[in-house]
Amino acid sequence: MKTVKDYIRTIVDFPHEGIMFRDVTTLFADPRGMRLAIDQLLAPYVGQHIDKVVGLEARGFIIGGAIAHQLSIGFVPIRKKGKLPGAVISEDYKLEYGEAVVEVHDDAIQPGEKILVVDDLLATGGTAEAGTKLVERLGGEIVGCAFIIDLPELGGRKRLEDLGYDIHALCQFDGA
Repeated sequence: MKTVKDYIRTIVDFPHEGIMFRDVTTLFADPRGMRLAIDQLLAPYVGQHIDKVVGLEARGFIIGGAIAHQLSIGFVPIRKKGKLPGAVISEDYKLEYGEAVVEVHDDAIQPGEKILVVDDLLATGGTAEAGTKLVERLGGEIVGCAFIIDLPELGGRKRLEDLGYDIHALCQFDGA
């Protein structure tokens, strides 16, 4: 029987030399792989009250939308700066080579709502941390952060756990 990890392809030296890119599009393209991933991402949260799923740009939109549909709840995108119309709040964060900004609509989450944050990959944790800060600034309460892939050597899981978040990842890959 195939695992989620079996559906993920590795592309060597992308986007530049020395990077082992973990490509989840092969997982998304396979109906069994996609169903397996969504079911396993949901498993730890069965029976918990969740009001909305927050997906981090961009592949977090795909799995976040599927999870929200499965739970019959709302979906909130956290996008890169300048991509959302209307009033937003922003959060800066550091990348390996520079800085970035993510945004969310200022009315997307109501105080006290229970939020599940999802993305495809957890590396350094910078994007996920910025996303959780946005949720909390709007008064949302994070019930967990779920990822398809964890790259433990890059420290994102520890970073988020040190902030008090429950982390769920379907598989791990060694190296960057």
